[in-house]
Order: sequence, then structure tokens, then C-alpha cells
Amino acid sequence: MRSSLAPGIWFLRAFSRDSWRSGWASADHAAPLSSRFRGFILLLTFLVYVCYHMSRKPISIVKSRLHQNCSELVRPENDTHDPNDTTWCSWSPFDKDDYTELLGAVDNAFLVAYAIGMFISGIFGERLPLRYYLSAGMLLSGLFTSLFGLGYFWDIHMLWYFVLIQVCNGLVQTTGWPSVVSCVGNWFGKGKRGFIMGIWNSHTSVGNILGSLIAGIWVNHQWGLSFIVPGVITAAMGIITFLFLIEYPEDVDCTPPQHHDDLEKERDNPEDPVSSPYSCRESNVDIAASSFKEPGSEPEAISFLGALKIPGVIEFSLCLLFAKLVSYTFLYWLPLYIFNVAHFSAKEAGDLSTLFDVGGIIGGIMAGLISDYTNGRATTCCIMLILAAPMMFLYNYIGQNGIASSIVMLIICGALVNGPYALITTAVSADLGTHESLKGNAKALSTVTAIIDGTGSIGAALGPLLAGLISPTGWNNVFYMLISADILACLVRVLGLLCRLVYKEILAWKASRSRSSG
Repeated sequence: MRSSLAPGIWFLRAFSRDSWRSGWASADHAAPLSSRFRGFILLLTFLVYVCYHMSRKPISIVKSRLHQNCSELVRPENDTHDPNDTTWCSWSPFDKDDYTELLGAVDNAFLVAYAIGMFISGIFGERLPLRYYLSAGMLLSGLFTSLFGLGYFWDIHMLWYFVLIQVCNGLVQTTGWPSVVSCVGNWFGKGKRGFIMGIWNSHTSVGNILGSLIAGIWVNHQWGLSFIVPGVITAAMGIITFLFLIEYPEDVDCTPPQHHDDLEKERDNPEDPVSSPYSCRESNVDIAASSFKEPGSEPEAISFLGALKIPGVIEFSLCLLFAKLVSYTFLYWLPLYIFNVAHFSAKEAGDLSTLFDVGGIIGGIMAGLISDYTNGRATTCCIMLILAAPMMFLYNYIGQNGIASSIVMLIICGALVNGPYALITTAVSADLGTHESLKGNAKALSTVTAIIDGTGSIGAALGPLLAGLISPTGWNNVFYMLISADILACLVRVLGLLCRLVYKEILAWKASRSRSSG
């Protein structure tokens, strides 16, 4: 289902048709109009998902403030607590000995709701206007993120309040990922998709970094602002999305990108060429009329079972389950680990944890480049996961020996852990959503993305929950759990689920080499 042209874009076009052309398309040395639109969509969806992840990160920074050792702090004059109470400055109900389980429950409330909602979200995303769906999701996400922080100013100490807010936030945040991937898929073809989406997918790590830095400003004082400020920014970005998101190239008189089989057809039959992959018309077509397709011109959205039958969807979904388990455990528990093991302050631990996400940016881009060059997405994921296991082991044992070793190990671990995760959730999802078995029906993209990320989100829910239950027995055991999950992700691939895909990629690579040598 399509929405009308975004009000902001409509206004720019309607305000001055001549200025629109001269500003966007007519300059001799300017990039083509279509390239500018694609760059704009890439930037806008990037910022959208930066906000989504920015609003998820504060809880991991604030954990060390909700429960801390208060013995070195000066008690207030009106304090009535027991003199031997070392948790008087902690936030009830997280001031008890079972605080890790309670914090794990708060994490899991969000992640379980997110995992459940994701399987439904993709189906809605293909049947509702993306701009309305995404904008509403961002506004609600900003609201619930702010409500969590308002618990500080309203002096709320009931666990059910924080759990309920997290459940609601988890559900509304499922509007984000299928929508932005679907929108980007509408504008970009399959050529060099790994590289493009490797750069674009750095929004996850950028959002984590911003969320950590913003939350760190207030974590030691009024920690409620650590949630309220990201929440307000997310809601504001939702308004911008409503005003300016362009869902389809056709909405602004551009032809959609051609898929690989269409380009092959053009090369094989030059007498019957397909239209340029990214051309835009400079016509006087009525704006309102160009914002909609004729009834029946859009392919029907694929069913949930139909998406599962696409080759590779189930395999990559199960692999992402283990990869995301590792990634999200780091996301929610790394600052607390650094706080407890390296004995940094809450703000310093949060700032240092951002290096893991810096590595994630590098790893996502590297994974995309390598997979494009080798045409082997599955193989790239396997190799990076194999390398991640020993690096996590080394980080736990020598990563805290000094600030230099900690920085280096965090960046390397971030690259190897988040590289496969980024590749599967972006380029692989988009490839499968436009698989040749669908015969050009790209409407499956949102559903396929939701299935893969929804399955991965089950792992994302399990990881922080297990970390909360295991951490009281020692942080070493948490890392053994993470290493085991990483190895399982490799075994899923190596022992069958991805062997078929790797085998086909190797055969294709050999055939390409033999043709080039011949």
C-alpha cells in the first residue's frame, strides 16, 4: 500500500517547479537527479535507525548507576538507612542482591517483545504505507523511551512499571528495521549491495555510540535524562521522516532500480534494452497523480509461509539467532562488565564500551566489501565468526591488562562480532527478499527481513537474559557462554544449514575463474 507524497517533498516540488529542476537536476556538473534522491534516502534511513539504536543503549549505561557500591559516597543528612547499608544510593528495586536478574528481566522485556513483534511487523510493513508506519513507530518509541526516564523524576520504584515500558517500546521498535530495509531496497539494485549496506548498516554502531555518550552525560546525576533526551530526539526524527521520506522512486518520477536478471537481459539483447536503472523524468506530471500506482500494478505481498520457502531464509535466520545473541549481550552488558572488572566509573565504562561499536562499523564495511568482491556472503560470515571466538577469549583474559590492550581488543572483537550480524541483516536479507525465485516480486523484502531479524531477536533476548543469570557466578562464565554461541553459529553453517550456500558460491567462483582464464 502506498502513501501520498511526503508533505515536505510535495512542498519543495510545488513551491517552484523551475527551482526544483535547477537545484536538483539541471546543473551541468551536478550528480543526476536519481543519484541525489538515492543519497538522500540513504542518509534519511541511516539517521532513522541511528535514533532507534540510540534509544536502546541508555539502559546498558544506567545499569551501573541503578546498583552500585555506595560505601565511598557521602550520605545525605536526612538519611535514615542502616549505617551498614552499602546500596543506599542504588535505585530500588535494583538495590537488592538479585539485581542482575532484575536488570536482565528489564532487558528481556524489551527483547522478547521485539522478537515476537518482529514476525508480525514485516507483514504489516508490506501492507501499510511505510512513511506512516515508520513515523508512528518512531513517535511511540520516543514516547516510551522518555517514559522510562521519567520514572526517575516521578520517583517510581516498581519493577512492573519499567518492565511494562520496555515491553511497549520493544513492540513499537519493530516498525523500524523492516521499513528502512524495504525502503532502501526500493531504491537500490543488487550491484555492490554488500558494500553499500555495509556502510549504511553502521547506523547500528553509530546509534549505540551516540546513545552511550548522551546517556553518560547524566548517568551519575539525573539518570532519567539519559532516556528522555534520546527519546525526544527519536520522536523529532519521526516527524522529519513523515515530512520527507520518499518510499518509492516512482513517487518522484524515477524508474525503480533494475535487478541483476534485468541487466543481463539488456546486455544479451541490446536491441531491446531495459530502461536506465536509476533514471528520473523531468516532466510536468501532476504531483498528486504520480504519487500512486494504478490499482493492480503492484505485486501482491508475500505470505509468511511463502517467505519461509525462499531458499536460504531459514538457514540464515538460525545463524543470525546465535550471532545476535553475542552482539546484544555485548550491547546490554559490556559497560557493566567494564565497570566491575576494570573498575572505571559509570561514565568512563560507557565511553570505553563505544569502541566495540567503532569496531562494529569497521567490521560491517569490511564484511560488505569482501562479500561483494568474492560474491560469497555465507563464506564471509563463517570466517569472521570463526575468528571471533578466540578473540573474545583473549579479550576476557588480557583485555583489562591496560588501556591500550583494552582499546585494541574491543575494536577487534566489535569488528568480528558485528561484521556477520551486519551482513546477514542487510545485504543477505535484501538479496533473499529479491530472490530470483520470486520472479521480480520485491514485496517480499519486508517480510523476509522481519523473519530473519525476528529469529535473530530470539537470540538477542536469550543472550542478555543468560548473562544476567550467569554473571553472579563470574564474568568468565559469561564469556564462555558467548564463545559457545559463536561456535554454534559456525556449526550451524558448517554442518549443514549453510553448506549448500557455501558450496554454490565456491562453484560459481570457480566457474568465473575458469571463464576468465579461458
